[in-house]
Amino acid sequence: MARVQMEKEIAMPAENSPETVAIGETMYCLTPDEAGPLRYCRGFRPRIAGAESNMMIGLAKLGRAAAWLSRLGDDEFGHYIANAIRGEGVDVSWTTFDPAHRTGVMFKEGSAGETKVHYYRENSAASHLTPADVPEKALAGAKILHITGITPILSQSCAETISHAVDLAGRLGLKISFDANIRRKLWGGRDYTGLLSDLALRAQIVMLGLDEAEHMFKTDSIPDIFSRLFQGGSAERVALKDGDKGAWVAERGSKERHIPPVPCRCVEPIGAGDAFNAGFMAGCLEGLDAETAGRMGAIAGALATQTTGDIEGYPSRERMRALMEGKAEINR
Repeated sequence: MARVQMEKEIAMPAENSPETVAIGETMYCLTPDEAGPLRYCRGFRPRIAGAESNMMIGLAKLGRAAAWLSRLGDDEFGHYIANAIRGEGVDVSWTTFDPAHRTGVMFKEGSAGETKVHYYRENSAASHLTPADVPEKALAGAKILHITGITPILSQSCAETISHAVDLAGRLGLKISFDANIRRKLWGGRDYTGLLSDLALRAQIVMLGLDEAEHMFKTDSIPDIFSRLFQGGSAERVALKDGDKGAWVAERGSKERHIPPVPCRCVEPIGAGDAFNAGFMAGCLEGLDAETAGRMGAIAGALATQTTGDIEGYPSRERMRALMEGKAEINR
């Protein structure tokens, strides 16, 4: 299938080639204007939703060059998504518009402080990703390939695409970044634990929810999880995210350290884990130690919870610097 390129002006110049490239599906997301069952909802606000693009947007906001690669339907929803991601400063020049399949759609449903999601993504354009969609040129010059546990379970061709991308990144000398992002609604009764564990053990930068890590490695011992990733895998840096309890971080050869949660007024937690990943990764790219990078992740994650959208609360580089330095914000 011929690739349908975006407008020429969105391609980044060589000197600004992306440091991090992520592969995964982003959906057209409809958020209701009011809480309660969707059958009573009278209006929706369009947004975008995708773990991989969320993280790349978080990195771009923090001043890091990032790219997102996927398939989108050659439809209005697909173009909306491409425009939104491009508008946040992320390179989307390797993303393909697929005229044969539609863009995936997702609805949020909020009630009593909890958020449900309803997927309409079966047979979506992104589920038809193939290894041919990830040519060597797409990763050339990058430092990190970011993947999650969502993409390889969408279809057999997606699994093959992620396997190809990981192998290609290894040949090109890129580090692998991995977040399990377990979505049981997508598992369809199958158990993908082994697949996700294998990907985690192949990655150099691992960012997992603590509950996900406990499930994948069959232990609730934090030291044992770190040992499994460092001694039994290829990890160089690890972050275990534990929601409002903070996070645990470490780098190979060092003892794990607890990162306390950052106070916030939580509106919706969706997108917070991806924001943490972006802050943590930005710190790693800046050459900071794991504890400092973890503090950046905690700040980004906390800010993300204060809006109803996934990405709207993500901090800029300037705001992150100010908060890391303990400077109070002046709003009036």
